[in-house]
Amino acid sequence: DFVRVTASDRPGDADVTLVTVKAYDTESVAKTLAKVKCGVVCSLQNGIGNEEILSKYLKDVVGGVTTYASNLVDYGHIEYAGTGKTYVGDLEGRRTEGVIKVAEVFRSSGIDVEIVDNIREIIWMKAVINAAINPITAILRVRNWVIAEFEELWEIAENVAREGEEVMRALGFKVSGLPELVKEVAVRTRNNKSSMLQDMERGKRTEIDFINGAIVREAERLGISVPYTRMLYNIVKFLERVQKSSERGS
Repeated sequence: DFVRVTASDRPGDADVTLVTVKAYDTESVAKTLAKVKCGVVCSLQNGIGNEEILSKYLKDVVGGVTTYASNLVDYGHIEYAGTGKTYVGDLEGRRTEGVIKVAEVFRSSGIDVEIVDNIREIIWMKAVINAAINPITAILRVRNWVIAEFEELWEIAENVAREGEEVMRALGFKVSGLPELVKEVAVRTRNNKSSMLQDMERGKRTEIDFINGAIVREAERLGISVPYTRMLYNIVKFLERVQKSSERGS
């Protein structure tokens, strides 16, 4: 039987702790981890801002991004959906002992890992890719390949990627070719269900606030217009509201 164990249930002395919860649960997890000896904490989550939230409560936080694919079949039952690569790095670009320790754990487990000095940029790139793919698949209940195959959908995804690229450049990241990268990811992961689609199918809250929402908020701060990114954000937020209302009425 599958038993859910939390840090508060069983305080331990860990060398490395991986945080893989939904972005909206990051602060709650950070507060719990602050009560135990959790060692180096590495975030492997979707969205923007998780590492900053963890750093408010914890000392040694490492940023991480993975392109390994998986689908949640049931609690305690994960379907491995494809090999990828995992990137880890210090938020300030330093090669710290914590970063090296996390990389060693991954490497010894057979995971393809690379230490990078631009983990913030990679986190943002993944968020922009997710912003272009995940909401469309969640709204339409389709797998990733549909975005690359149909012009009507590709036009939306391409514009979201361009908007995200503009925001990233305004933040000082030297990026280009994000639309092409979005299409490449959609094709490579053609049979995958995005995490946002899986959330929608289970009637769960999505991470839209930390993906499209985070890009919209940063764009507003910078005075950049991102209508396509905002449109997808608004639609998913509406669908979440409908789902919540339906649950109350049942």
